[in-house]
Amino acid sequence: MELRHLQYFIAVAEELHFGKAARRLNMTQPPLSQQIKQLEEEVGVTLLKRTKRFVELTAAGEIFLNHCRSALMQIGQGIELAQRTARGEHGHLVIGFVGSATYEFLPPIIREYRKKFPSVKIELKEIASYRQQEELLKGNIDIGILHPPLEHPELQIETTQSSPCILALPKQHPLALKESIDITDLENEPIITLSKEAWPTLYTDFIQLCEDAGFVPNIVQEATEYQMVIGLVTAGIGITIVPSSARRLFNLDVTYRSVDHFQLKAEWIIAYRKDSQNPVLRQFVDISKSLNERK
Repeated sequence: MELRHLQYFIAVAEELHFGKAARRLNMTQPPLSQQIKQLEEEVGVTLLKRTKRFVELTAAGEIFLNHCRSALMQIGQGIELAQRTARGEHGHLVIGFVGSATYEFLPPIIREYRKKFPSVKIELKEIASYRQQEELLKGNIDIGILHPPLEHPELQIETTQSSPCILALPKQHPLALKESIDITDLENEPIITLSKEAWPTLYTDFIQLCEDAGFVPNIVQEATEYQMVIGLVTAGIGITIVPSSARRLFNLDVTYRSVDHFQLKAEWIIAYRKDSQNPVLRQFVDISKSLNERK
């Protein structure tokens, strides 16, 4: 049985006239009659009662007609869904992300993506940077949003956003009262940092900047996330350098200040398998790059 047999039968069943059905199908009547006869032989029942004066559906034909219509509708929906999936308009995308991405980088991308592709199911998993490479290679996530560095021959890496770093300190701290702050002002201060495991480049670049300024930073505590770092600053454990997006963590006891001639930047990158066959992936990457270019 072929799809065209169902289409032929539906046309005859709706017209109840072989001549009209043939014209509707842009074919002649004899081959149409032959095709319907072959269909009935394959189904094993009479679907249409024919006389010289009229054509009518048998009880079996009425049941078969309903299922033919349903089958063609489902096939049409399947074709449309397949085409939408191929265009990246339907599917499933699993995104791994570091917690810091939720303050500035990730939300606008998700909003824009969901607006354009509401039929794509997005699954978000918070995963530390050092674990995301393994998760990508295993296929557990489609895309990773993490901190550099990351290099692997099977992964495509794209730098998508950077943010200047600023100083976070208690409001009553002496440095908060200075008109300008230089990196050398940090020499004798207890420092809280995001750990090297959580953000490798931010950790090592900060230490290098301090050493270039002539001192080794007095790191008294490391933490894995912004909230913990800011909480330790509030507790008076020390001061810290964080990306400017940390301002979104509203805290009455903490103030944020720029450091003069401070070149430290925080970066987020997107990574995904070069051989990924998931069509919705490309749309997400394009949106993330487009939003970054607008800034």
